[in-house]
Amino acid sequence: MDTESSIVIRHAGGDDVRAVADLAILDSREPITGPALLAEVDGVPRAALDLTDGSVAADPFVRTAELVGLLRMRARGLAGAQGTRQSWRSRALARRPTAARC
Repeated sequence: MDTESSIVIRHAGGDDVRAVADLAILDSREPITGPALLAEVDGVPRAALDLTDGSVAADPFVRTAELVGLLRMRARGLAGAQGTRQSWRSRALARRPTAARC
């Protein structure tokens, strides 16, 4: 990757189905069927991470190790944020008075 390159990490949407499928074909792997994150360099899809199982489909003709690292870091951040919201909700519900306590 060039130091002047623009890198975008984002959720793959409905418009990205073909791009994610093409990455899987290039990488000689099964298609990613669940939710995924997509890494683009200068608007070109280069790697995708399956949020269900953590597997990756990447363009084998360009260096993607750094992109895969960014995808994994973003996925961990998303999982941590989701866990924080769930634990906050669980704590809030546990503190709520119930009919049995009154």
